[in-house]
Amino acid sequence: MDRSRVGYGQYCPISHALDVIGERWTLLVVRDLLTGTTRFNDLARGLPGLSRSLLAKRLRQLERAGIVEHLDGSYLLTPAGQELLPVVLGLGDWGARWTFEDPDPDELDAELLVWWMHTRVDTSALPGHRHVLAIRFVDDPRPFWIVIEAGRPSVCRTDPGYAVDATITAEVRALYEVWLGAQPLRHALRTGTVRVDGTEAWRRRLPDILQLSVIAPYVASARAAAPA
Repeated sequence: MDRSRVGYGQYCPISHALDVIGERWTLLVVRDLLTGTTRFNDLARGLPGLSRSLLAKRLRQLERAGIVEHLDGSYLLTPAGQELLPVVLGLGDWGARWTFEDPDPDELDAELLVWWMHTRVDTSALPGHRHVLAIRFVDDPRPFWIVIEAGRPSVCRTDPGYAVDATITAEVRALYEVWLGAQPLRHALRTGTVRVDGTEAWRRRLPDILQLSVIAPYVASARAAAPA
């Protein structure tokens, strides 16, 4: 691997690993690559605090390090990059147990949440060509739609003009809590924290169609183990 940038100057595998992945934003880029994002514009949309120029720089560094390959417009993890999955999930597990407290208001980005949610749509159980899921936040006036066409989900900020199969309504924080595993969806539905309007079939299938974050099991486990 190329470790040409200035590093820690220590002959230790931990310091050598940090030479490659220890810079700001690098592991979050890897996180999104591990969860299936491969296009530059999609990576940029999922990392709104990261400038496009710095994203390009980080991707070049990951390429030089042998962690990412750039093929036909896509950024794909090499075997070395794929082996970072337990590292990233391990950080998520540790963070859920030791650092994941109540959110700051500026961390609750409704648009980013919907973007993350659309990356976890399981379309295998959806018959037909097109499906539309609307998301409404009671504390954010912006409407969002997740449109699934031919098995490919996308996010719309303007009305796509198609019939809506189901509408999710919630406060931004409440939907974050469900998505990240801090609050079970069934509990949120039972208490009215999250409301789903649509056919009974959609209400039944939604937990399978709209899967939670890959970090949700760790957050749920940490919350369950926390003192009352």
